[in-house]
Amino acid sequence: MIAINNLSFSYQQKKPLFSELNLKLETGKIYGLLGKNGSGKTTLLKQIAGLLHPKTGTVTVNGLNVKKRMPKALASYYLIPEEFETPDINVKTFLKITAPFYPDFNKNNFYKYLEEFDIDAEQKLSKMSYGQKKKFLISFGTAADTPILITDEPTNGLDIPSKSTFRKLMASALTEDKLFVVSTHQIKDIEGIIDTVVVLDNGKIIFNRSLEEISNKLSFKTLKSINEENILYYEKGITGYSVIIRNSGEEPSHINTELLFNSVIEKDSKVVKEFN
Repeated sequence: MIAINNLSFSYQQKKPLFSELNLKLETGKIYGLLGKNGSGKTTLLKQIAGLLHPKTGTVTVNGLNVKKRMPKALASYYLIPEEFETPDINVKTFLKITAPFYPDFNKNNFYKYLEEFDIDAEQKLSKMSYGQKKKFLISFGTAADTPILITDEPTNGLDIPSKSTFRKLMASALTEDKLFVVSTHQIKDIEGIIDTVVVLDNGKIIFNRSLEEISNKLSFKTLKSINEENILYYEKGITGYSVIIRNSGEEPSHINTELLFNSVIEKDSKVVKEFN
């Protein structure tokens, strides 16, 4: 479990990014961390990974304070960053050097993931394209088999087939004792694999709900015309209106995650108020 308690942090002394932020993430779930550019998503992930330290408050991973950088804590999670540098070595050498830091690393799964992503295990990392490096890191991070996997914009640089492979890999790797965090602004890339939507805006968690809660509360439809009195949020498209309305006991509808996100970050969001 990840527990963030009363977290405060700022890059500039008079301009706090987070102020008494609280968040708990539980095992058995894939969380989609969503937010506009500059909302603090990457900074929050670095706080969880212990790469940045809070001014006040604590961040714990499975009960261990990540600020202390204890080996047991470091071995319990793997971070796949958006920006990274890779050494001038091949895949097998990287595996030999790095895998021992993760006691449950699964070598067979690692090579299986590389094959699914069509990555040559003999190739040097420095000779790979950005997209190939990203697929290599996703393969390694997932094969590390840590209780917690944190990914920052994991689908950046991936082609369409690789995005599909990523989704299949995440869904198959999740178990009841694992927790995945996927932070992205490419919302459509993670539809179908996340169980909970967490929205960060202006340094605050403004929405944190499971898909089950959302589908029980809301319906997502396309209408030719609208009656604004009954609609919580809408967007006009070429063929009609994409709308969010209250679920009046109907069967749960498919959740349009992008529409949901846009409705949540709207000023004085009616959708957010539905859950308060």
